[in-house]
Amino acid sequence: MKRVEPGSFLTLHYRLRDGDGVAFVDTFATPPATLSLGTGELAPAMEARLIGLAAGSEESFALAAGEAFGERDPALVHRVSRAMLDAKGDADGDYRVGDVVRFPAPDGQSIAGVVRGIEGDALVFDFNHPLAGRAVTFDVKLIGVL
Repeated sequence: MKRVEPGSFLTLHYRLRDGDGVAFVDTFATPPATLSLGTGELAPAMEARLIGLAAGSEESFALAAGEAFGERDPALVHRVSRAMLDAKGDADGDYRVGDVVRFPAPDGQSIAGVVRGIEGDALVFDFNHPLAGRAVTFDVKLIGVL
């Protein structure tokens, strides 16, 4: 039976749950995911748990706080003026706490920030991964390995 190794192409179902059991990603009720290890589609700590598993395996892994998505970094919380948002984004944006807003990055990609607060003429954005600094459970059903 084929086992997962670095660079393997996988078909799988997976779920990421926080410490309260709330699922942030869950493919079990949808078509399975396909991905290639080593391409950044999964966090390195999650990829490491898959190495050596055989097709057909079902596992659940507990990852310590910060292990999957790093520790929370206070330097990734920024105050952004409404004027800058109007100039670079949606001038008619009705931003609310909890909204996810995409910003253009210098490399042509984009980065997402979550509105954490509104302070007068500015909004506070958190650019940390939503699960940074949190313990997660990684549930996997490995369907195929190439």
